[in-house]
Amino acid sequence: MDIPFELMEDAHVRLEPLQAGHHDGLQASCAADPAIWQDFYSYSMLGDQFEINFERMLKGAATGTLQPYAVMQGGRCVGITTYYTMDPLHEILEIGGTYYQPDVRGGVVNPATKRLMLNRAFEGGARRVVFRVDAINKRSRAAVLKLGAVEEALLREDMVVWTGRVRSTVVFSVLARKWPVVCARLDDRLSALAA
Repeated sequence: MDIPFELMEDAHVRLEPLQAGHHDGLQASCAADPAIWQDFYSYSMLGDQFEINFERMLKGAATGTLQPYAVMQGGRCVGITTYYTMDPLHEILEIGGTYYQPDVRGGVVNPATKRLMLNRAFEGGARRVVFRVDAINKRSRAAVLKLGAVEEALLREDMVVWTGRVRSTVVFSVLARKWPVVCARLDDRLSALAA
């Protein structure tokens, strides 16, 4: 697999490799929904935890262990998404750590973002793209299914999140051989949302 860590853009969103210059915009975006970090994420992007996790993402980008992207719309940072767990031997890539501020949820931002990310993954040689979602996060689970991913498994008591809650994780995937059909459906959905 060869997944370049470079700008991705379409008519709806611009995915910029995360840099120090995204700090203030991303911090404001993450602060727009403080409850979500308490309820659904394995880490927090609020207060002092924002600084710690922002630096962790920059370090991961510098060492090649993560590819975090600032999600931009209309010149403003509206969230973040990341390529995790790149496994070139088995041609597997994970997309996760996705957050969008409340005013862009349910619209064009997520399908456009994931369309770009999935396309780059499969063009770069991925055979399988994985999404891991907190089992109690019904909205995110529904959003991943709407993308065309297939629900595969429930990993019971998979991790302990930053609040101390024991989380179970639902695993979804999109396979390269299914991508043309998934892509066509995403394109139809994006056309309908943009109309």
